[in-house]
Amino acid sequence: MLWRLSRTDFEAQKGEGNRRAMQRLVEAGAEPGLLASRNGEVIGWCALAPRTDYPALARSRLFKPLDSRPVWVVSCLFVKKAHRRCGVSVALLRAAVAHVRKQGGRILEGYPQDAKGRAMPDVFAWTGVASAYRKAGFAEVARPSPKRPIMRCECQRGGRAIARDTNRN
Repeated sequence: MLWRLSRTDFEAQKGEGNRRAMQRLVEAGAEPGLLASRNGEVIGWCALAPRTDYPALARSRLFKPLDSRPVWVVSCLFVKKAHRRCGVSVALLRAAVAHVRKQGGRILEGYPQDAKGRAMPDVFAWTGVASAYRKAGFAEVARPSPKRPIMRCECQRGGRAIARDTNRN
């Protein structure tokens, strides 16, 4: 719910309030994300929606729109600890591309962490890691900070990555 709300509202309803807000979204018919399961157990989650559903991004210094094209955004990528580092994030990102394509979206964008091969505490990787995005067919299109690339995938062309000269170093 972080990017769907103002920082004040998110903090005010932290925990149970935000869980109830997400439940209301689902009950209203929204599809705020995708689940990954293995042997009937949910092991991962990928939150995604059109960028316009995330008003906090409009206020972000790092993740300003790169252009006027409508994009969908992966806002959260979570995999249970016992299932990390075995391809679940990549599978979720590929499923996200397929979902966006099915919804008629053309571009899926994400803001992963890029530790460049160095160890990073898992808690900082809640938007995913750049290597998983690359494996899923995304390309870096900008790097507003040293560890935060903006990555995109063109959903209407079979999920191929798109790269444009939009780097804002």
